[in-house]
Amino acid sequence: MKMNHVGIMVGDMDKAVEFYTNALGLQVVMGNTKVEEERETAIGRMCVAVFGEGFKGFNIAHLVTTDGIGVELFEMKERQERHEVDFSRIGIFHFCLQTDDFHGVIERTENFGGKVRMDIMRYHPEDNNKQAKMVYLEDPFGNLFELYSHTYEETYASEYE
Repeated sequence: MKMNHVGIMVGDMDKAVEFYTNALGLQVVMGNTKVEEERETAIGRMCVAVFGEGFKGFNIAHLVTTDGIGVELFEMKERQERHEVDFSRIGIFHFCLQTDDFHGVIERTENFGGKVRMDIMRYHPEDNNKQAKMVYLEDPFGNLFELYSHTYEETYASEYE
């Protein structure tokens, strides 16, 4: 099994594309595209099946990480202003990105309207040979994402406190 893509609801497509490309370094595969509710095309029928009757349409853009994982951005015509995180609800609550430019990404996240949710944490502060760091951030719309300085395997290869 391989990860293919993740879909993220955003409040403003232009601002979202700017954030995900300039702050996080993703590349645009397909720019902002309008999708209307209709049943004449395969895409139209698929969208009705996924979003239900009366979804009113949306804007979509497709981006990709440097390792080829897709990020689908959706700006629904009818939407909330911000994502409200409810940790009591079942479901996906964040995605995680890895970078060699850890502090630069944090700075750009804030510069492009995102938010730092916590202090940077090291998984193994007792061991100077293990420098894996993480932090939770938000995009400009309140979507949570985690940032890692090392691979998943490097981060969890041994126990941590």
